[in-house]
Amino acid sequence: MSDASDLDTVFERVHALAQARQLPGITRSTSYGTPALKVRGKLIVRLKDADTLVLLCPAEQKTLLMEISPQIYFETPHYIGYAAVLIRLPAIADEELSLRLEDAWRFKAPKSLIAQRPAPGGA
Repeated sequence: MSDASDLDTVFERVHALAQARQLPGITRSTSYGTPALKVRGKLIVRLKDADTLVLLCPAEQKTLLMEISPQIYFETPHYIGYAAVLIRLPAIADEELSLRLEDAWRFKAPKSLIAQRPAPGGA
């Protein structure tokens, strides 16, 4: 198991991508002893280990992601039926990870915060 400083180093990539997207209400925190990002106290993403990220998302998005890119997105028995998908960090490009972070933010952020950030494409 990696120590906390190793996990913090790995998580810097995730944190930097979230900061670059300028998502309102994001705070750095911990969850189950690992680095995490939350929006208004609600978990959106956390490290499971040095190579795996837990991303909160709707069940239909989870299913689609795992079908389209199984080399990146997966689940373990523990996460079956849970609104989260696992991401292989070494396999995902920054641009895609950045988009997934915004998706997770939109999934968990209160409507008042979402209103401050229109959906991409004006939808």
